[in-house]
Amino acid sequence: MSRHPPATGPAPLVTERLSDRLAARIATQIESGVLEPGDRLPTEQQLATAHGVSRTVVREAMHQLRSRSLVVARQGSGVYVAPKPANQPLVFDPSVLDSVQSVVHVIEVRRVLEGEIAALAAERATRAQIAELRRALKAIDTAVAQGRDGVAEDMAFHRVIGESSGNPQFRLLLGFLEQYLREGMRITRANEARRHDFMQAVQQEHREMLDAIAARDPAAARHHATQHILRGEQRLVEGGVIDGRRRKAAARVASKKEKA
Repeated sequence: MSRHPPATGPAPLVTERLSDRLAARIATQIESGVLEPGDRLPTEQQLATAHGVSRTVVREAMHQLRSRSLVVARQGSGVYVAPKPANQPLVFDPSVLDSVQSVVHVIEVRRVLEGEIAALAAERATRAQIAELRRALKAIDTAVAQGRDGVAEDMAFHRVIGESSGNPQFRLLLGFLEQYLREGMRITRANEARRHDFMQAVQQEHREMLDAIAARDPAAARHHATQHILRGEQRLVEGGVIDGRRRKAAARVASKKEKA
């Protein structure tokens, strides 16, 4: 006999990215054991009614869960919780996008990665990749001059650095993180666009990263990449977007690690 989630009924979903939220709710039930392998999920209509969303949102959520191998669809029978895989895929809880402070958590993940990736890029980048970095940096300047936020161009610049590391796993990891980093970058660039000195600082930091990579100086590349993220967080503090006390604590930790 199939078991269903408790009948008390969940609170209606009212935030954006409803399919992400619904997928996260069901994933939590599966991962916590409320729903076990072989259990049949409620029908599409039942899920839509229970969670206060449309059937389209339910279908999108099911697609996400299938892509994560959490559920399987059986023709003419329904959707069932899949057997637990031997290897779990890497996923972030969509709640990381719920608040500015949560987005900062993802920016901290980026800070840890960017320094080492830049250092490897300084050791391994080809001439063609350095030339591509110069074009990517110019594209950011062009976007800003045209009044655009430059998020896509900024992410492309960092993506090329990842590719220049010579490690395809970094490219895949950054590709995965982009869905979360994009929102953080929108926040930081929107904040920086309000002040000309912020925009000048960002452009200078990008140039310093590029120059260090082109000069084959891993230590300098690591330093400039890490400082770029830290200074971006400081600009968020100065812009009143995040609490400065938390950022100072994070900066002290990063500084100790860099000196070690």
